[in-house]
Amino acid sequence: GRHEGVGGQGQVRPVLLEAPDREQGHGGTPLPDVLGGVGREGIHAGEALTAPPDHGGARVHDDRHEFAESRLTTRHGEFRAIAFREYEGGPEHLALVHGDPADVEAPLVRMHSECLTGDVFGARRCECGAQLSIAIDAVVRAGRGVIVYLRGHEGRGIGLIAKIRTHVLQDEDGLDTIDSALALGLPVDVRDFGAAAVVLRHLGIDRVRLLSNSPAKVEALTGYGIVVTELVPVLEPADEHNGRYLTAKRD
Repeated sequence: GRHEGVGGQGQVRPVLLEAPDREQGHGGTPLPDVLGGVGREGIHAGEALTAPPDHGGARVHDDRHEFAESRLTTRHGEFRAIAFREYEGGPEHLALVHGDPADVEAPLVRMHSECLTGDVFGARRCECGAQLSIAIDAVVRAGRGVIVYLRGHEGRGIGLIAKIRTHVLQDEDGLDTIDSALALGLPVDVRDFGAAAVVLRHLGIDRVRLLSNSPAKVEALTGYGIVVTELVPVLEPADEHNGRYLTAKRD
């Protein structure tokens, strides 16, 4: 059964996956195949900084990416807050870095997709806010790790307005997360996790223990050249509010 918190020792054997046929990249340029050796992780590997510089909060650029860093004190603990943009005009993401992740071979890392209703307002229909809090606490308990908060992922990438429209179908017609999106002619999941690989490389991290319940996230991160040594579950109990959502995620 489900139980709250972080746990499990499921081992993941990293596999470099072939990228799907994504004909257009940002700016309309073709995206090379990952297995061809010049995929996205190859492009980023030569451009991302290998270690964060001491820049006192000033903006830092490499050839494509933009970073800004400051200290951040939260109710969970002390962090370095690194705001970053993967490409010009793209969404601004945030990485919270606790301790020194370089102290271990594979630090705990959470790739968290933005969910305004769950993360900020505590919506009960999903487990997003609870998972974020559990993951942050796990990183603090471990003494080091990274939370990568990925914006532009609202509703698995369909956006806030579209997500709210799916909620209407879920409430009135009893549809789950996936079926309500399909009923509106929307894609089920269009998230991209390349930005997470960018900031991890910026921090000098190429091996992680991933705080997630999703093998698909392992595949996505591995496809960008980050080795996932372990999938660490982040579990929230099912209840009358989130049961349908959790069942759809599992199935």
